[in-house]
Amino acid sequence: MAEVFGERALAVVLSGMGRDGCRGAERIRAAGGVVAVQDRDSSVVWGMPGAIAESGLASTIGTPDQLGAFIAQRKRSA
Repeated sequence: MAEVFGERALAVVLSGMGRDGCRGAERIRAAGGVVAVQDRDSSVVWGMPGAIAESGLASTIGTPDQLGAFIAQRKRSA
């Protein structure tokens, strides 16, 4: 996704385990893209979104509703 869409890439990481999402987040951010992650309180498992947030790769952190609004706002701005 990072290679194809570059700065237009938008990744959303919701509740889940593991740290493997960090690799993709790194590539998307390096290409100028955006990574949105679910917040700790609304996640069933904060492993993957937490790993991205703690590594400083998250462009925004929020509840699913907040992330939806973030995406909608970006779409209107594009």
